[in-house]
Amino acid sequence: MTLTEREQALIQLIKANPFMSQQDMADHMKMSRPALANLISGLVKKGKIVGRAYVLPRENNIICIGGANIDRKLHVKGEVQMGTSNPVYSTQSVGGVARNIAENLGRLDNKVALLTTAGKDTDWQAIVTASEAFINLDDVEQLQHATTGSYTAIMDEAGELVMATANMDVYEDLKPRVLMKHDLALSTAPVMIIDLNCPKETVEYVQQFAIARGVPLVIVPVSSPKMDRLTTDLQGVTWFICNTDEAETLLNTSIKTEEQYKEAVTKIIALGAENVIITAGAKGVYAANTTLMPTHFEAKTVNHVEDVTGAGDAFVAAVVHAWLEKRPFEQAIEAGLINAKCTLESPFTVRPELTKESLENELED
Repeated sequence: MTLTEREQALIQLIKANPFMSQQDMADHMKMSRPALANLISGLVKKGKIVGRAYVLPRENNIICIGGANIDRKLHVKGEVQMGTSNPVYSTQSVGGVARNIAENLGRLDNKVALLTTAGKDTDWQAIVTASEAFINLDDVEQLQHATTGSYTAIMDEAGELVMATANMDVYEDLKPRVLMKHDLALSTAPVMIIDLNCPKETVEYVQQFAIARGVPLVIVPVSSPKMDRLTTDLQGVTWFICNTDEAETLLNTSIKTEEQYKEAVTKIIALGAENVIITAGAKGVYAANTTLMPTHFEAKTVNHVEDVTGAGDAFVAAVVHAWLEKRPFEQAIEAGLINAKCTLESPFTVRPELTKESLENELED
């Protein structure tokens, strides 16, 4: 249902202060009180306002907290020559762990919102264009003097990484004070998903919020160097999903054999997480929860790898989706493995053909 500019402006005003008097609203919008009353009446009829305090209805979105980047790849033509300019061709896509997970979930017909910090720049506009059909971006905090997160990789002719740069400073502003503005959205979320692009104090805040409000929480580490952003325990964590390197860093041990993987899963469960998954690439995944013993799940056969980017995020999203659909633990893992396999075979970070129905069919096959 299309809203007029005045209706949209009034909704933004109510979001900022739902208990503002009609007279104050009228003064703020430079209109008479009777005209404002008519505007409110119209929004009530449209279902955009409910309750005497004009409280806006919530959609109970899944909340994804963390990175939303522009990913650039520069492919060197010929042999790489250090210390001078190299001819390249470039590709660009949108990325970021939280954003990728959010888009996967959105394509699977879930209501999902992204909570992050970004610049007011063309990179953010590119992310909006690629994401807004699947993700609610209303809660994104745009900062006047910040630059949207970006990752740039330089690849040789064989596709091997020569060097990469990451400009992620904007996430240092994703502090608890930003999340506090969205208390209601977080409280009513069916699940919160946070990646470790966020500062440690934010991870701690979200973890304590999950415990206090009883909101399920998923933690996705992102990389081994960022494991130091975890708290000392995993109390309040519903799902902890990491790769082998991240598990090794967390436990300060080497993980090579099946026995070591299962032991690692058990140790992470002991830290307080309810469900734990360690992904091991072609070796598959090792998973357990507080009632099921550690189990190995084989990876799906990949016909051809187009691009590894986004496969881990696809896995996480499908696991969470199946879990929210109240599928058994084993089926949730299978859904993740299937979505990861199909993403590996796709040139896209999030495969555009993904739907709830397509994943159901892939699961049946």
